[in-house]
Amino acid sequence: MRPLLHFTPPANWLNDPNGLVYYAGKYHLFYQYHPHSLDWGPMHWGHATSANLLDWEHQPTALAPDENGMIFSGSAVVDWRNTAGFGAEALAAIFTHHLEPGHLESQSLAFSLDQGQTWQKYSGNPALPNPGLRDFRDPKVFWHNDHWVMCLAAGREIRFYASPNLKDWNFSGVFALKNEPLNGVWETPDLFPLPVAGTNPIRWVLTLSQSAEAPAGGSGSRCCIGYFDGSTFQAESTHWLDYGPDFYAPQSWSDTPDGRRITLGWMSNWQYARQTPAPGGWRGMFSLPRELRLVTTENGPRLAQQPIAEVSQRRRLIFSHQQFTLQPGKSLQSDLPFSAWEVEVEPGAAPRFGCQIRYPGGASAEIWFDYEKQFLSLNRSSLHPQSGAVLSAPLRPGRLRLLVDTASIEIFAANGLVTFSAGIFPPEGRPRLKIFSQTTANFCQLQLFEILSETL
Repeated sequence: MRPLLHFTPPANWLNDPNGLVYYAGKYHLFYQYHPHSLDWGPMHWGHATSANLLDWEHQPTALAPDENGMIFSGSAVVDWRNTAGFGAEALAAIFTHHLEPGHLESQSLAFSLDQGQTWQKYSGNPALPNPGLRDFRDPKVFWHNDHWVMCLAAGREIRFYASPNLKDWNFSGVFALKNEPLNGVWETPDLFPLPVAGTNPIRWVLTLSQSAEAPAGGSGSRCCIGYFDGSTFQAESTHWLDYGPDFYAPQSWSDTPDGRRITLGWMSNWQYARQTPAPGGWRGMFSLPRELRLVTTENGPRLAQQPIAEVSQRRRLIFSHQQFTLQPGKSLQSDLPFSAWEVEVEPGAAPRFGCQIRYPGGASAEIWFDYEKQFLSLNRSSLHPQSGAVLSAPLRPGRLRLLVDTASIEIFAANGLVTFSAGIFPPEGRPRLKIFSQTTANFCQLQLFEILSETL
């Protein structure tokens, strides 16, 4: 059940990604981790490193609970200017301490002087005490102009703080949306600037997670595009970051060497995360790392997502059809004797077609792409014990990529403007792919790739 390219813990429970930072030739990935159980429990920060975002090396657990509480989500930065006085180029982790009983949440610091191998907690923790709020967590910190900025989730709003040194924080503003759902809270914000492709203007992107009432039910992630003045954020548009059931708590890497904005999320849903199968002795995985861009649309700037280019560098072509027509009752079929694979489609004139992924014993996932009615749908009910309904998302014209990696399905439609992520729990044995249509469907291009464990 281990995927080829998606990160999984060495054993036991995983949820939110934390502390994504690049330093000294390595991408660091920290994450919510319970090293002693398959169930959510006293949370730690797990740690892994990679040179390419696809091949990960597990590191010792970075942070463990203490007298201030469990180690909840947060972020990490390189303190290039030594503003905190911990040491030259210290890695600093800014995280939530969660103390029970009482649900007391406050923000704390830890630092590393050996590239993340060992960590020391700041003696003055908590650096930002709780101001009297029940939900007050998940700090994302970054340097802006001449000071540090922290955005964190507080109920159904995002609060902003400023600091010269990571230790002393002053409240600077708040962001909220009108007509928010009555159930659930916001969590795990991320805030970063992006240029709008083909133009000079910069917009700021605020991603956040919503614990209930997402499009596929339960938890999900959304995106706000707007402006940040160094103190607070103002949105000009909002939309869902992913329409699938399993994309939560996304975070992006800071200090990437090439300036790319790369994110990934937890591929599960709080509706059922604690009940999903764990036959391999681990529970939880992350999405493929995704590169983010802002593109111009008729509705203004919108966020487009694509798998990082490193994934395409591992593709081996299985078949390719150009200017291809699929007639009703006909199909393309292929055995899939590999763990990870991708279908890439350039649709033609208003096709409606389906993909069936059938496993030994008859379990299957069926995906429909309807460009006339502008929706896609997924039925994974025989591959997911908690999924009884057909899931759907809006669909727009543009290039389509469908990636399957053992236990996951990720769809990037409309040139990345629509994404849909879902976990699956297939039986042993290799599946068979069937692409079919109930009406005449025209394709400019349709390709199948095997995804390899190494770059070609």
